[in-house]
Order: sequence, then structure tokens, then C-alpha cells
Amino acid sequence: MPDFKKLLMENAEAVNEALDKFFPMHDDPEGQLIEAMRYSTLDGGKRIRPFMVMASAGLFNVRQSSALRAAAAIEMVHCYSLVHDDLPAMDDDELRRGQPTCHIKFNEATAILAGDALLTKAFEVLSDEATHDDPKVRADLVLALARAAGAEGMVGGQMLDLVAEHHTLMIPEITRLQRMKTGMLIAVSCEAGAILGKATEGARHALHAFAHDLGLAFQIADDLLDVEGDENTVGKKTGKDIAAGKKTFVTLLGIERAREQAQMLADQAADHLEVFAEKADSLRQLADFVVKRRN
Repeated sequence: MPDFKKLLMENAEAVNEALDKFFPMHDDPEGQLIEAMRYSTLDGGKRIRPFMVMASAGLFNVRQSSALRAAAAIEMVHCYSLVHDDLPAMDDDELRRGQPTCHIKFNEATAILAGDALLTKAFEVLSDEATHDDPKVRADLVLALARAAGAEGMVGGQMLDLVAEHHTLMIPEITRLQRMKTGMLIAVSCEAGAILGKATEGARHALHAFAHDLGLAFQIADDLLDVEGDENTVGKKTGKDIAAGKKTFVTLLGIERAREQAQMLADQAADHLEVFAEKADSLRQLADFVVKRRN
């Protein structure tokens, strides 16, 4: 998979350049807020969600500058969620991507504001004419991301995750939780490329089905890393779910069955891409990478 890792890295660099331009430093009193936003978005990461935006947009020959803006916006929402998830009131983490979390680096108030600012900046970027000259496309992007990130998506999933600390969930409940918390943002990452490209309903359905299965595979792989991963390699504290007494795919299925399930979902996700033939090869490689990653 060396070629794919290179492709992933090149995409991450392009997204980093785009994000860097969105957050110029200045000496105004609110400069610490900008610094915290930069710290939370420019400190690495594989940029899997932006990769999905760029790869899906490529299926429909979308202008790269438009795809990059949408990819950066979705990454802003992802990074905001990490900043807030790491807060003491949520997961209370001190390490993210091998670095101190935002509230440790700065303070809790600044971390909250940085997350708020990243979320709102994402919608500013999507609604700007520079993202697409068709106002309906821009409106559809905003609507799709709002649904994916809100109470019926990522934020609602985080609420269910908090509830799970005090209640025993079984596979159907865990599946719903993870589809909301993780899967919805992954799904909109693929959908964004289709929206930008004004794709047919059939093409959008195929990408949604791909992302649906990939989102669950991604989360099972994450659960496996929490059990088997090394903190220095993973870049964040491991063993948290077991320590908190949370039920996960791994605790309910066992390590081997969970790994088999993740691979099955990744293979199933790739099957949904047949309609795009070889144009979707990078997304197929992503599905394989997601379940075999070590961090």
C-alpha cells in the first residue's frame, strides 16, 4: 500500500495548505483564539475525511479548488469535535495526535471557543461563492453538513456515547451510536463530492452506501486500536473504553470476530463502488487502509 500512503500524504499536504490560508495569524487581542484554531487543525492527522471529499469529487471532475474548500470545511468540523471531545466534561483527554490536547495547551475556555469558531468557519467556507458558483450547490452542502454534524448526527452520537458510560448497550445500540458519532461525518465527506459534481441520484446512493459501511469498519478498527494499540503509535491514550466500562464492538464480539467484521464491512463498502469502475480505485484502497491502519 505504499502508493496509497503517498497519495494520502499528498492530499493531507494540500488540505493543510488550504487550512493554513483560512487561519492567518494576527496580533489582535483575539489572536490566541486563532492560534488555538491553527493548533487544533494543522497538527497532523491522516485527513481521511478530506481525502474522501477529494476522491469522490474526482469521480465527477469537480474543480480541485472547490473540492479543497469543501474538504477543509469538513475537516474543520472534525477537528472542532475532537477539541470538544477532549475536554474534561467529555472524554477528559490530555493527548491528541501525540501532542497535548487544545485545553491542555491553552485552557478550557479557549478550547471551547476554538471549537465554536471552527464549526462556524466551516459553514462560512461552504456558503462562500468561491466554493461553487451555483447557490443551490452551496446550500445543499451546508444542509448536508449541518445534518451530519448536529443532534441527529455527530453531536447526537456523542450524547449517546456519554449515556453509554452508565448503561449497557448491545450491538444494535452501539451500531446506531457509531453511525451517528462517526459514520455521519464520513458519509457527508463522500456526499460532498457528489453534491459539488451534481451527481445522479444513483451515484450519490452508491457513495452513501460505501460510506455507510466504511464508517462502521472505521469505528471497529478504532475500537481494536483502543485495545491493542500502543499509546505512542496511536497518538492518544489507549484502553479508555475498557477502563470506563463501555461496551464496544470489540468487548461484545471479541478481538478476532471484530477484526473479521471490520474486514467484511470494508470489502462490502468497496463492492458499492462498482458503478464507478477504476475511477474509484483510491476509495477502494482507502477501505483497505482503514481496517489495517495502526494509528
